[in-house]
Amino acid sequence: MKKIIFLFCMLLAFSASNAQKFGYIDSEYILSNVPDYQEAKKQLDALSSEWQKQIEKKYEDIDKMYKDFQAEEILLTERMKTKRREEILKKEDEAKEFKKDKFGIGGELFKKRKELIKPIQEKIYKAVQQTASIGRYAMVFDKAGDATMVYSNPKYDLSDDVLRRMGYKPGDDR
Repeated sequence: MKKIIFLFCMLLAFSASNAQKFGYIDSEYILSNVPDYQEAKKQLDALSSEWQKQIEKKYEDIDKMYKDFQAEEILLTERMKTKRREEILKKEDEAKEFKKDKFGIGGELFKKRKELIKPIQEKIYKAVQQTASIGRYAMVFDKAGDATMVYSNPKYDLSDDVLRRMGYKPGDDR
């Protein structure tokens, strides 16, 4: 925390000595006003929901297999017990692999998110660059990111400018 405060103080001192301008955007606000993002989010949510239902079904089937095995275990030979356990373990491995293929790092959801969201992010970045260049801002922060802004003066909020530059009408949810 001390490092962040020190860095912030250094930035303020640097800006005061060199008369640099700073601005900020709220990327969450910008994205909430971009219809393409809302549509992409709906598609991703639908895919995620469908795959989650499939995973739940697989685990329900595994649970049923396990309960059936427990109910019949005393009637089975050791060879049959081993075979049933292996079948259950195989189904569990398949379910885990399916989940990893859909939701894991580099999985289908990750790839689809990249496919749908990256063009929107690039459009925002380009509009921020243009806005910063025209307004001669040295830095533009994102108050929706991980960095915490304790205070921000709305007169330095460039979010509506970025939206207009992207061809969208700013919303009234501020």
